Amino acid sequence: QSTLVASGGGSVQPGGSLRLTCATSSHSKLSAVGWFRQAPGKEREGVACINNYIGTTYFTDAVKGRFAISAEDEFWNAVYLQMDSLIPDDTAIYLCAASASSFCSDQLSPQDFHLWGQGTQVTVSP
Repeated sequence: QSTLVASGGGSVQPGGSLRLTCATSSHSKLSAVGWFRQAPGKEREGVACINNYIGTTYFTDAVKGRFAISAEDEFWNAVYLQMDSLIPDDTAIYLCAASASSFCSDQLSPQDFHLWGQGTQVTVSP
């Protein structure tokens, strides 16, 4: 059974940093991993994704220049979301998702992913 486990959330002040980890366990080699977030009263939003084999990455405009996504190694046992210069609007539950059959795009569409992990809370406040 394939699973994803997200971790690394916490509470930080504006300007702080966090690194989220998506630990993957999949019978099939993953083609893409993405991070999504959902704040209270808001729709789920695609934050970033990374494609295996071709190495492309995509970010929503709100986090460009502040967030980075990377895979631990060629086996993709973990995918990281490095979040710097955090602002209060980044407060949300962050979820990781994966696909073994398709690549992600700049649309950061949840429909590109079939495997979802649980969320980890990120809170940014003074």
